[in-house]
Amino acid sequence: MIFPPILYLLALAVAFATSALAVPAWRKWCLRAGLVDDPGGRKIHRESIPLAGGLGITTALLAPALLAVLLLWWRNPAFSEQAAQPGSEPHSFLLSHFAFLDPHTIRLLVHGLNRRALELTAILVGAAGMLLLGLFDDKYELRPATKFSGQLLVALLVAGAGARITLFVPNPIFSYAITILWILTVTNAFNFMDNMNGLCAGLGIIGAFYFGTISALAGQYLVALIAFLACGALLGFLPYNFPRARVFLGDSGSHLTGYLLAVLAILPHFYTPKHPRILAVLSPLLILAVPLGDLVRVVLFRWRNGRPFYLGDTNHLSHRLVQFGLSPAWTVMLIWLLAALLGALALVLR
Repeated sequence: MIFPPILYLLALAVAFATSALAVPAWRKWCLRAGLVDDPGGRKIHRESIPLAGGLGITTALLAPALLAVLLLWWRNPAFSEQAAQPGSEPHSFLLSHFAFLDPHTIRLLVHGLNRRALELTAILVGAAGMLLLGLFDDKYELRPATKFSGQLLVALLVAGAGARITLFVPNPIFSYAITILWILTVTNAFNFMDNMNGLCAGLGIIGAFYFGTISALAGQYLVALIAFLACGALLGFLPYNFPRARVFLGDSGSHLTGYLLAVLAILPHFYTPKHPRILAVLSPLLILAVPLGDLVRVVLFRWRNGRPFYLGDTNHLSHRLVQFGLSPAWTVMLIWLLAALLGALALVLR
């Protein structure tokens, strides 16, 4: 039996609904707490916008995940190694009320959670770390070195827990180095892309969808569930941010989005004995080509002009398209389309 696809749809739908409900609640809290982006400088909005995106997305990720774990724990002997063995039966309540949670599915979930418990815990702690780092930056405008140090600690945590890139090089030092570099790069690429309404969140949705689809097709159900949770959480946030923004992602949201996409690119096994296609390892680069390409282009431009790479400007791809005459909304949708087409190419390679 295969993992029931309905659970992927359920994860996306529950995360979407949770996000759609959580974002307005966090929006009100941010207004009371003064966690807002005030107008001025290069900003085009004329009123203070709450920076509630990261908090809403985190809520939509954690609430469904914790609910799922509680369902497995609640008077259910299946959440143990003994019950995960063939022949054991879960509590009848789950079977009578949740038909898709048959014994086989529960055994798969229990096996996956037990096997990757350390990685999953580190990933969740890392997500909380990125959120808090972004919140402090939103509130107090951290120095670049402080922000980078926080990102580095999170990347070290994830790599140390076993979620690492190897690129077929059997060297742990290389594996740690390339994993940390990847997480830092992707996180900052999405942080840089948060320069127009809906742009960063939309790219996150597209990326999470493709990583989820690739993982589901490969039978990597736990990775796929995480990806579809992230996709749903970002989808629930998007209507509050595009085309007219009532809420911003803030650094907390863009850090979290970039971090999640970086991790989702690490967790799947793109090359396996069953699918020995070397080109498949290029899938993450294609799925994330738009934010990564924009990051490289902007950093090189600033370096050539003798400016610090972390200082913002209006030389991103999105800004250039607006300068060519497109409206911000059409610009964002055009970049989404480009990312979707590149992601489809990654599916072909898979």
